[in-house]
Amino acid sequence: MFYFRTVTVKPPLPERIARLRELSYNLWFSWHKPARELYQEINSDLWERVEHNPVKFLLGVRREELDRAAADQHFLNKYDAVMADFDRYINDEKWFTRVHSRYKDKIIAYFSAEFGIHESCPIYSGGLGVLAGDHIKSASDLGLPLVGVGLLYKHGYFNQFINPDGRQETYYPDLNFNEMPITPVVGDSGLDTTVSVELPGRTVFARIWKARVGLAQLILLDTNLPLNMEEDRRITGQLYGGDREMRIQQEILLGVGGVRALRELGITPAVWHINEGHSAFLTLERLREMVSQGVPTATAREAIRANTIFTTHTPVPAGHDVFERHLAEKYLAELCRDTGMDCDKLLELGWDADQNEFNMTVLATRMAGFCNGVSKLHGEVTRQMLHRFYPSIPVEEVPVTSVTNGVHTRSWIAEPWKNLFSKYLGEDWMDQVTNPNFWRRLDDIPSQEIWETHLKLKEKTTNYIRERIQHEHRRNHESEALIAEAGEFLLPHALTIGFARRFATYKRAALVFSDPDRLAAILNNLDRPVQIVFAGKAHPKDSAGQELIRKIINYSRQEPFRGKIVFLENYDINVARHLLHGVDVWLNTPRWPMEASGTSGMKAAMNGVLHCSVLDGWWPEAYNGKNGFAIGHPGDLQLNEVQQDKNDTYYLYKVLEDKVIPLYYERQGDVPVHWVAMMRESMRTIIPFFSTARMVMEYTERLYIPAIDRGIAFMESNYATAEQACRFKEFIRENWHHVKVERTETNGRWDMQAGEDLMVQSVVKLGPIKPSEVAVEIAFGNDKGPYISNLNTTVMELQEELGDGVYRFTGKVPLPQGTYGYTVRVRPVHRFMAGKFEIPLVRWADCF
Repeated sequence: MFYFRTVTVKPPLPERIARLRELSYNLWFSWHKPARELYQEINSDLWERVEHNPVKFLLGVRREELDRAAADQHFLNKYDAVMADFDRYINDEKWFTRVHSRYKDKIIAYFSAEFGIHESCPIYSGGLGVLAGDHIKSASDLGLPLVGVGLLYKHGYFNQFINPDGRQETYYPDLNFNEMPITPVVGDSGLDTTVSVELPGRTVFARIWKARVGLAQLILLDTNLPLNMEEDRRITGQLYGGDREMRIQQEILLGVGGVRALRELGITPAVWHINEGHSAFLTLERLREMVSQGVPTATAREAIRANTIFTTHTPVPAGHDVFERHLAEKYLAELCRDTGMDCDKLLELGWDADQNEFNMTVLATRMAGFCNGVSKLHGEVTRQMLHRFYPSIPVEEVPVTSVTNGVHTRSWIAEPWKNLFSKYLGEDWMDQVTNPNFWRRLDDIPSQEIWETHLKLKEKTTNYIRERIQHEHRRNHESEALIAEAGEFLLPHALTIGFARRFATYKRAALVFSDPDRLAAILNNLDRPVQIVFAGKAHPKDSAGQELIRKIINYSRQEPFRGKIVFLENYDINVARHLLHGVDVWLNTPRWPMEASGTSGMKAAMNGVLHCSVLDGWWPEAYNGKNGFAIGHPGDLQLNEVQQDKNDTYYLYKVLEDKVIPLYYERQGDVPVHWVAMMRESMRTIIPFFSTARMVMEYTERLYIPAIDRGIAFMESNYATAEQACRFKEFIRENWHHVKVERTETNGRWDMQAGEDLMVQSVVKLGPIKPSEVAVEIAFGNDKGPYISNLNTTVMELQEELGDGVYRFTGKVPLPQGTYGYTVRVRPVHRFMAGKFEIPLVRWADCF
């Protein structure tokens, strides 16, 4: 291979429409359809061939077509309107600057291994990336000063093809970054801006690229440079590709290189948000920075924790990256030299002694002062998962909160729905997206118009599916008869179910095939026909997931299911958009409680597509019995996988046969009025609560602003507060063995009367620890036999000092009716602590 440089020659644009290029380099176009329609109007065939990529479009469009557009008054009117919308969007005051103006210059750095913003920038695999993309879009909408940091993968994730045998084949596209809506960061000298990262025995260089996402920016790193050895050029080759060694190289580049890229660009974040554990090495790079500036290691750790947030996204073990000791030692050796820690001490930060491996989730949890799951249920599951690191603390008090995911409404609500909302709810309906009272006005929209809007979208989706399948048949050199037959697949009037997501086995894509004869009867009912559309990729190394795809495709080719079961290949944002807009039911069948949140069902529900799901992830928070369908009851951890599959299969068929299908086909005239009522309820309840507007506001109020304040406090006065926090923690750990609840007296009886106060008095030994440095609490809750649930606490007051570090505390609790367990406990407190158990120490009363 020989060295060469690249130059991109762009055609000159007519001056009257010259801002088309500016527009093409801001991914704002991805959620503003009139902007995309400008390019489509110039040449619709080219627009489809470049897969809706305006940068690539402008490289391929003919000059005469541009001149014709610049002379077309109709086009110019649309162009002017779009540019006015764009300028208003960029310049108008946003929520964050209006409500939190004193924080307007405090930047949030949001690190993620993938970002799914638009199909023109295919550096995502699925839900995690699309969620990250929606997060950054809503940050822009709200005016939040957020910068995303990720990697720029030369071959993206992978393209999926289904061969004539029904098997998934993978193809890795060779992305041309110069044809994507991103630009290289160029220095004053005109040369590309790069950063370097030390790996064993060599230095790896990465070019910095930048994407504009409305008001936000996305920084991406690319190692495919002549400066690097061939093996290092492949570090940013594939998303989730390669072996464990490749993975740790990618994650060091993301974490360490990402911090260095921000420094190179003069960006000083006030908050560091780790979106899943892939980027947790950023904490070690920040540690290295501070220690090299003379900050003691322990003090630096406290300062880092103060403004670091970690969001974990899955309870599935495969989603938590782990590395064997020899691999972690090999790659962390460079960081050890500058952190004031030997390699063993550094490894301890992420070491999971139970599993005997270096765990990125453990590293992120220990180095972040704030940790959250992505739904209420996932928060509970995560606390269960991490409880082994907090053995003396009740599960429900493990320091993990939750911020339930959402989706970017501007991106995912179909244009016909937007038009209908504008007609009946007002042109400014998007300004009310998080206001639940506003969405009661959906009752003002006639049922007939709701149903007609849905049918138009359904027709569009049906045509899209047919064209995709025909294209697949032509590529596979199938017969003309088969190609023609595919053009008749799916009945326009039939109940259509969509199932599209990553084909991991826990998502149980084939659950509906558990009883093929029963399913065939459901699908082939002449009076009430049903059809199912599948889509999704299995990781190239996931043979079980690939076998699920083959199984479904084989079913789709058998006579009882032919034309009624279809599988769309190469699931991406564009395919998702069509399916989410134009099916009737969105099916979700994960094995409980493995679905941390899930967001595809939210997108579908916002478009009036009814969600039918196991009560996992976000659905337990949303389901109210009138806005969709629940498969079974809340999960039972006592069921093994075989039992759970059998149980959920029973309820899946039952809900389809007894509820979904009858309701869909129950008509008054041409309109299924009860179905439409559920569509209306779905949109009314899902849109305001499950949008990333609400989600990012919640992150801001509950996590970002507290992290900013803590970061400032811990770092001002030359890290004085961080040093004080460090000393306090060391003092508490060294002296906690002195703490004991020596004696407790209470008026508690087994038959107390409702409204009577429970009085508690305890003698507590603290030794050298001061009473002001602890909270002595009555802890009480529901008596569950071996433990107390729904724990509540009441602080006991200091009554007197008894000498020799012994004190008497008293407290009372007015108990409501019921059976309760109660005890006394002592825990450390300090003004700098982010939560009750930032220092995970507690002393419980032995008996009383």
